Amino acid sequence: MVQTGAHIIAVGNEKGGSGKSTTALHLAVYLLHQGHRVATIDVDSRQQTLTRYVRNRRATVEATGHQVPMPKHVHLPTAWGDSIRENQRTELEIFTKAIAGLRDEVDYIVIDTPGFDGNLARLAHGYADTLVTPINDSMIDLDVLVRLDSVTGEPIETSPYSRNVQRARAERLADTGSSTDWVLVRNRISNLGSRNASQVQSAIERVADRLGCRVADGIAERVIFRSLFPIGMTVFDPLDADLLGSAPSMSHVNARHEYRNLVAALRLPAPSAQSKADAPMRLSA
Repeated sequence: MVQTGAHIIAVGNEKGGSGKSTTALHLAVYLLHQGHRVATIDVDSRQQTLTRYVRNRRATVEATGHQVPMPKHVHLPTAWGDSIRENQRTELEIFTKAIAGLRDEVDYIVIDTPGFDGNLARLAHGYADTLVTPINDSMIDLDVLVRLDSVTGEPIETSPYSRNVQRARAERLADTGSSTDWVLVRNRISNLGSRNASQVQSAIERVADRLGCRVADGIAERVIFRSLFPIGMTVFDPLDADLLGSAPSMSHVNARHEYRNLVAALRLPAPSAQSKADAPMRLSA
């Protein structure tokens, strides 16, 4: 499937600490290294984690001379006026203006959303062609999607977040004729097999069936991710001991493999041949 405008990927989950920003930048940088044009949008005005991640990346480039591809980055602030209706109108205006300005300039737009409900988050979900929801690997974190029966483990009630997503998908389908492809991703999976891990996998598959979404192979818990944020790097960038403080390990290689598998599972459409030809060359150290 070939598209003509930018494909919009929103990374969303109303539970904080689920790895949204790490996932968002890794997806963006992977696509950049593939030669695509990519923009990132941060609509989390409170934490601004993705914005800080990108700033760290720029600072590392300036300090070390390492050449790595950079996304076009935009941070959208929340409106703080006295009128809720006026705030929503302002946010709709700045959001649609940002999307319109980027849609014909890039192949993919990756949007990082906050860990709470808000107008900008709802707009991002409504515009998403693909919605990626990272979920920490525990039964507790599944509660952000559905309430599970404590005895059978079956989903018995959808959460406010899931209802918002379903509403956005239905409205998009009515407006455009196509629904958002919603993909759940297990995150921070323990490297050690356990009964809990098996329970989570079984539960998330039942949840996906209930919500009409898909499940992608997840990302393991790795120390390297905590090392990468301060320098703004990802597992797809050329890394050395000077940047990391120690030589890259097999954990780094395995993390790269997991994210490649995730991108493959997303089944993203290929950009048009012309936009591929116009894309900047991949930079390396």
